Amino acid sequence: MDTDLLRAFVTVAECQGFSAAGKVLHRTQSAVSLQIKRLEDQMSKALFERTSRSVLLTASGERLLPYARQMLKLEDEARAVLGERQQGELIRFGTSEEQATTYLPHLLPRYAARFPDTRLEMSCDISASLVKLFQEGLLDVVLSVRHAPTQSGHLLGWEPMVWVVAEDRQPQAWDTLPLALNPEGCIFRDHALSALGRNERRWELRYTSQSPTAINLPVQAGLAMTVKTPRSIPAGCRIVGEKEGLPPLGQVEIELHRRPGHSGEALEAFCQELESIVTGSDAVASPEPSDAPH
Repeated sequence: MDTDLLRAFVTVAECQGFSAAGKVLHRTQSAVSLQIKRLEDQMSKALFERTSRSVLLTASGERLLPYARQMLKLEDEARAVLGERQQGELIRFGTSEEQATTYLPHLLPRYAARFPDTRLEMSCDISASLVKLFQEGLLDVVLSVRHAPTQSGHLLGWEPMVWVVAEDRQPQAWDTLPLALNPEGCIFRDHALSALGRNERRWELRYTSQSPTAINLPVQAGLAMTVKTPRSIPAGCRIVGEKEGLPPLGQVEIELHRRPGHSGEALEAFCQELESIVTGSDAVASPEPSDAPH
């Protein structure tokens, strides 16, 4: 079976579109479509259901996908064993600022020692925006908080969400809770507002910013409260919860997206190092062994 066709198939499935897959594979959309047509002819099966708005795997496509991934992984491993190491590779990595602050200080020195010539281009944004960029073929790796199921997201574990206030601030003293949250599209914001709605607490969105620093400043000054994960609590702040009359927030899923198709040793090692650091931290609870990647 032609691995170039399998790469096109996996890329279309994970990018959820021919145009985005073309950007990843550096091919035109029509060229990718032709590759899929050739693979479908070889398999005598339709692998995708195409509409004007979406590209979805058929039942046959769903069955083929894990085998295609395994075959491509074996090919990449064979190339690595034969010494086809890529030097100077560019890796386009996306994550939130808070995740970057938590994990990159551990990752970068270890990785640079193995791949000193690899270039890392980093983008920090909210998870939904980063996943969209990944699906458009503009990022190679994304560490994100899961907003919705995707073909490319590999579950790494869970983190609890917690309410955070300044150390000397008592939430009970506020008749109306002043909030400092990310803009619309952030899952932390959605959980906070939904929980307060169920709890029938009065609240006011006082500060809004995409920047963690801009959110932290009014919270540290005792002017507002926010939602974080335990790893991201700013200095001078503490966790509050049901004892202070605040509703529980639940957990968020942490996932890794990586560029489909031929990856090269540098990208493969980057993903392995990142996953090892994230799942090895106390902040993230690893999934049970029975949980399969998405």
